[in-house]
Amino acid sequence: MIQGNYQKRITIEPGKRSGTPCIRGMRITVYDVLEYLACGMFEEEILEDFPELEKDDIRACLAFAADRERRLISGASL
Repeated sequence: MIQGNYQKRITIEPGKRSGTPCIRGMRITVYDVLEYLACGMFEEEILEDFPELEKDDIRACLAFAADRERRLISGASL
């Protein structure tokens, strides 16, 4: 559902968190969410700790990371 359509949820603002990709203009970064997941937190735990987040926000973070990785791989093979 979110794949490739994360742009509606992931925002980059130069004055917010030094231009780091954030979720819907909040101060929660994509990196924060990915790190929580990598440390073993379940989606439900993240949503409980950050009630302003939605499930689609977490999926958007994963889609953003996958897209960025795809771009790195594509760029390296050129």
